[in-house]
Amino acid sequence: MTGTDDDIDDVDRGILHRLQQDARNESAREIATAVGVSAGTVRNRIEKLESAGIIRGYLPDIDYERAGYQLTILFTCTASAPSAELTETILDKHGVVTVRTLLAGTENYHVTVVGTDTDDVSSIADSIRECGLEIVRADVLDAEVVQPFNHFGTEGSEADE
Repeated sequence: MTGTDDDIDDVDRGILHRLQQDARNESAREIATAVGVSAGTVRNRIEKLESAGIIRGYLPDIDYERAGYQLTILFTCTASAPSAELTETILDKHGVVTVRTLLAGTENYHVTVVGTDTDDVSSIADSIRECGLEIVRADVLDAEVVQPFNHFGTEGSEADE
């Protein structure tokens, strides 16, 4: 990282792009080759990106259905008093995998849950309501496709596939 802790350069962007594609199987040496620096530089940059809070973690992409959770539900909710504490409380509930808070509108929470069956999902919905959320809508998700944020770009990554 160059300049202040929050400034990232093309090397950092290239590293972030490669990590988004497959953080588990990308070695520092492979990333280094792709972005045109040494493996030691990649390791140092990753450590700085983690320390600065730019890289917050490494999460696996799980196929919940194959793992035994047949239902993935997106709850659109309203909270009268949104807060970081409320978000953490919701995340602690069984079956909750993501919580998104929205800046505007009355439907200010999107909560994604996974469950084994309708009884399990109903129980999860009850626990969300107990947190103080009103569930406005529940949608069964069929598929979610995620891609790396392309504005980290490939300009810093010569060997991008």
